[in-house]
Amino acid sequence: MATRGFHVKNQESRELLERVGRTFLQGYAYAAEARVPADAERGLETVPTRFRGFAYEGAAMAFSVIDTSPLPGKGRFERFLQGRGDAHIYMAYVGVGWAMARLPRFTWRRVVAPDFLLRWLVLDGYGFHQAYFQTDRYVHGQHHENDFPWPAGDFGAYRARAIDQGIGRAMWFVAGTDVDVLISMFEKFPQARRADLFSGAGLAATYAGGATEEELRSFWKQAGPYRPQVAQGSAFAAEARSKAGLIVPHVELATDIFCGMTPTEAAMVNAESLPELIDQPDLPAYEVWRQRIADRFASLGRN
Repeated sequence: MATRGFHVKNQESRELLERVGRTFLQGYAYAAEARVPADAERGLETVPTRFRGFAYEGAAMAFSVIDTSPLPGKGRFERFLQGRGDAHIYMAYVGVGWAMARLPRFTWRRVVAPDFLLRWLVLDGYGFHQAYFQTDRYVHGQHHENDFPWPAGDFGAYRARAIDQGIGRAMWFVAGTDVDVLISMFEKFPQARRADLFSGAGLAATYAGGATEEELRSFWKQAGPYRPQVAQGSAFAAEARSKAGLIVPHVELATDIFCGMTPTEAAMVNAESLPELIDQPDLPAYEVWRQRIADRFASLGRN
């Protein structure tokens, strides 16, 4: 936290966030040292439940780096998803975004992200990385990505929004899980960007934790018109942890406050919003999905 210049709320939150970082690196190392992706799973599965998803995220980054490099052993990320990595698919796609942030842009055409829906999480991961390591520019300077080159094809304007979702998620860390500090940073961003930032922070508050019940209720209150987006982000986190079998008490607390339901019920809202999901003229199916989820929570009074 001191190296990054992040706000320190208290020693407990500092230790939590620093352990998340160490666990990510541990997962990266397991993958980088693995002969085949299955070998990494043995180490990854020993990571404590609360932090295991971050280890899988780091492992996905390592496999993506290897896949885009001149090193032998291509296809590791896809084989990773054929094993235990599939249970952590949300975090895995985010990890690919971390790899992109560290790789030369000319290698991005080799990045593997086959799921047309979840590939946008790659940009979420990229945004998190940039806000985490280039905090002055992306957080305090409110840098906005324009003409981002990946993925190729349509929806060029949406790419910056997906990156903002990752920036908002990282800002939970930059603020040291201090809700008042977080809100003060959000208020410096243009209003048009805040919905995506609040969604990202709702995801981080639920998945990573670090806030008390009182602090989560304060965040919910201060989110105001962006409460449906906070609930949507929280539901994404609930599904990511439910799918991987990583539900812990702080996740249950967050979904109760943000979604008004259990993590399993919040994850079901995501699933129920999927049928007949297709791209719209100006929005990818991924954003249509996110909006459906947010609208569902708004209809349930989470606004």
